[in-house]
This record gives sequence, structure tokens and C-alpha cells, in this order.
Amino acid sequence: MASELNVRYVARLARLDLTETEADRFQSQLTSVLGYIATLDRLDVAGLEPTVHAEETPTLCRPDQPGSSFSADQALANAPASANHLFLTPRVVE
Repeated sequence: MASELNVRYVARLARLDLTETEADRFQSQLTSVLGYIATLDRLDVAGLEPTVHAEETPTLCRPDQPGSSFSADQALANAPASANHLFLTPRVVE
């Protein structure tokens, strides 16, 4: 099942600083969720049609039509950092 490494690893990827109490609680929750998934894996679904939603509902989308947009200066007006008409963001890949 899930190990302490999994909880710590995911927390590190999400840049979360977990206390020992939080890590223990999340470990317990993760183990419970994975246990439930294992239960679902044992169900015989042969012959069942795959579904996306439990209930048939139409997708309500507006037509994809071009409209007005912001200029580069307007889009960058509230950016914390920009250069050469581009957004500057902190480095997230190590």
C-alpha cells in the first residue's frame, strides 16, 4: 500500500511542509483511499459499458468564436514580473 515515503514525496512536490501529526493523518487517509480502490479493482465489470458520468447530461458549451482580447501591455499590467512582453515566473523545476 502507501508508505510514509509516498506522503512525504507528494508533500514535497506540492511544496507542503507537513508536521509529523499531519503526515500521520494523511498517511492514514491515503491508506484508506488506496484500500477502497483495491476493493473496486476486485469488482467484475466484464460486459459493462464504460461511462464518463453516472448520469447522461449534455455538455453545455458556448460556440468557439474569436473575440476581443487584451493587448500585451494590458495583460502584463498586473504581473509581478515581466520582460520582453513575457511573464516572468519563479523556477519550479530543479
